Amino acid sequence: MTQTSDNVTWLTQEAYDQLKAELEYLSGPARAEVVAKIDEARQEGDLKENAGYHAAREDQGKQELRVRQLTQLLQHAKVAETPPDDGVAEPGMVITIAFDSDPDDPTTFLMASREYASTKIDTYSPQSPLGSAVNGKKAGDSASYELPNGNQVSVKILDVKPYQG
Repeated sequence: MTQTSDNVTWLTQEAYDQLKAELEYLSGPARAEVVAKIDEARQEGDLKENAGYHAAREDQGKQELRVRQLTQLLQHAKVAETPPDDGVAEPGMVITIAFDSDPDDPTTFLMASREYASTKIDTYSPQSPLGSAVNGKKAGDSASYELPNGNQVSVKILDVKPYQG
């Protein structure tokens, strides 16, 4: 799980290892693959009208951006344990809430940074309106936040437990 405070990103050891492996792949084998694609496309001739060349260069740009993002994230990362099972909503916790407008349809999500958006559970950032509203609360507490249209939304926290991956 991650939480960001100032320039520090807190990661579990598993998350750190996963992001480091992605960085190593993008910096090594994936970089070599895209360079080979660019070289192949270059051999085809006129670069102005070479769609394969332009696509490979675009892929290279996206890949290099991700390499820079991961490098910066990992440079400022601190490895920490999963939060304790103390019932407090915080990054690294799975939170179940019910919207006051529809109390019979609970929603469960992981409070974590966007690096966890690919998990099998919905992920909300601690900086999101919902994440900010429930952060620090416990099961049984209520919270409210403002939508972009100015309306207030109220939720009741039903359950808070550590994310188990």
